[in-house]
Amino acid sequence: MEYYFNKTLNEDFDKVIERVTEELKKEGFGILTEIDVKETLKKKLDVDFKKYKILGACNPPYAHKALEAEDKIGTMLPCNVIVQDVSKGNVEVAAVNPMASMQAVDNEILAEIASDITAKLENVIEKL
Repeated sequence: MEYYFNKTLNEDFDKVIERVTEELKKEGFGILTEIDVKETLKKKLDVDFKKYKILGACNPPYAHKALEAEDKIGTMLPCNVIVQDVSKGNVEVAAVNPMASMQAVDNEILAEIASDITAKLENVIEKL
C-alpha cells in the first residue's frame, strides 16, 4: 500500500495551491498549517530549493472522532498534503494515505475513520 496519493498538473504553482485548498474545503477540510519549505530552507540554511509547500489539512468532525477513539492519534494529525514544483510548469500534489499510516494502530473504530478520510483525500486528488 502506498503511503500517499498524487497527481501532477501542468499549472501555475500558486493556482494549484488555491485549487487544492478549494477541493479540501469541499471535503470538509480546513488548512491548519502551511509550511513554505523553500522559504524555510533559505532562511535557516541559506539553501535554494524548489517551490514546496506542506499543507496541514484537518477535517474537525473526523479529527474529533479519531481523538476520542485513540487519544495518542494526535501524533499523526493533521493530514499533510504537499504541493511541489517538479519541473517547469509541472506541479505535483500528494496527500498522505491515512490507511497506510494507521496500520500500526490496532483500533477498529480508528480504521473506519481512516477509511473515510482516505476516500475524501483520494477525491481531492482525483478532482484536481
